[in-house]
Amino acid sequence: MTKRVAIIGAGPSGLAQLRAFQSAKENGEAIPEIVCFEKQDEWGGLWNYTWRTGVDQYGEPVHGSMYRYLWSNGPKEGLEFADYSFEEHFGKQIASYPPRAVLFDYIQGRVAKAGVRDWIRFETVVRRVEFADGKFTVTVKDLPNAREYAEEFDHVICASGHFSTPNVPEFEGFDTFKGRVLHAHDFRDALEFKDQDILIVGTSYSAEDIGSQCWKYGAKSITVSHRTAAMGYDWPENWAEVPLLTKVVGNTAHFKDGTSRDVDAIILCTGYQHHFPFMAEDLNLRTANRLATNGLYKGVAYVHNPALFYLGMQDQWFTFNMFDAQAWWVRDAIMGKIAMPDKDAMLADVADRVAREDAGESDYDAIWYQGDYIKELIAETDYPTFDVEGACQAFKEWKGHKKQGIMTFRDNGYKSVMTGTMAPKHHTPWKDALDDTLEVYLQN
Repeated sequence: MTKRVAIIGAGPSGLAQLRAFQSAKENGEAIPEIVCFEKQDEWGGLWNYTWRTGVDQYGEPVHGSMYRYLWSNGPKEGLEFADYSFEEHFGKQIASYPPRAVLFDYIQGRVAKAGVRDWIRFETVVRRVEFADGKFTVTVKDLPNAREYAEEFDHVICASGHFSTPNVPEFEGFDTFKGRVLHAHDFRDALEFKDQDILIVGTSYSAEDIGSQCWKYGAKSITVSHRTAAMGYDWPENWAEVPLLTKVVGNTAHFKDGTSRDVDAIILCTGYQHHFPFMAEDLNLRTANRLATNGLYKGVAYVHNPALFYLGMQDQWFTFNMFDAQAWWVRDAIMGKIAMPDKDAMLADVADRVAREDAGESDYDAIWYQGDYIKELIAETDYPTFDVEGACQAFKEWKGHKKQGIMTFRDNGYKSVMTGTMAPKHHTPWKDALDDTLEVYLQN
């Protein structure tokens, strides 16, 4: 096969795509030439922690939104690779909510075993992707050598993620606030906010988790401001939920219900943008953060140019194994094993997915919707099938455990849908586990 394929990003989605092609090669199939461009100096995407914020050593925007002390906020049983279990990697079953370092080690283990590192050009940022005369021209910059060059490809797979360009609202008084204002993207260490009164704007998972981190590591109080509805969990005594922030005067935050409180720092947990500044206008995906992404046939193929694919662009319940299902499907489409329909059929597919998502009424509907999507993709490839229903049930239990105790839900365990083994109870309750290193975590 003489095709050339460019993959943008070596995070979980890009690594899933590398593993998909390597799997076909391992089975004796002829695969295209694969080139993966990764801006960072290591694989892992957002799981690759950096202390840097703003710009990196080359003046490029820092990709990472990862912070110290992060633990998985959903059960690992919902993200386990079907072809590489946690037990295979660690030699034993581990508890259900691993910290970042443990998950990063697991992600690396599979691709190290697959031997795909040579396919990645590290510290190489994509500057421009254009399409003409049936070919993509990808212009990149080799950052250490400050050298820009362009190469041609038959297909491009964008796996750069959508949790790195912050959505940053502005409120009256931010410019004169006497404390620190930052977006979750730039949050790195909860200890910075020890003994402080913290205001969080937003009710996303990052609001829930960053607030919990600050509480765990000694913040004096946490106030969470919501636009539409409070999260409504059984929060600790020093945690309050209030309506939307309206303005800040000095160090006093004022809210829509007329209440106010003094705060030392404001953390904006206000989400991220799908942002692809390197894509030519006719190739640029424009979608809201939802389960049924706009403009993507089967959730991956760009309807306006089906030689271009986007991985992992959905709002996510499932993560790693959904990226796998997508990557195996994209691989087979590129290798001619899956036929692509005409544009009208692709647009109809997108419209149908949007309508089915919109018909859902609850988080549980959304979980099963995404589970069904994964089953649909797996059925069309040779990705190892697994108990998707069981993973959905684990997510359902997780939702129930959060309602029972938002600061204790990580102390629960679930059964692996890959090996059938029950996760052991972790040696230390989450709220007391201040050391999240790999070595300490694996002592159980």
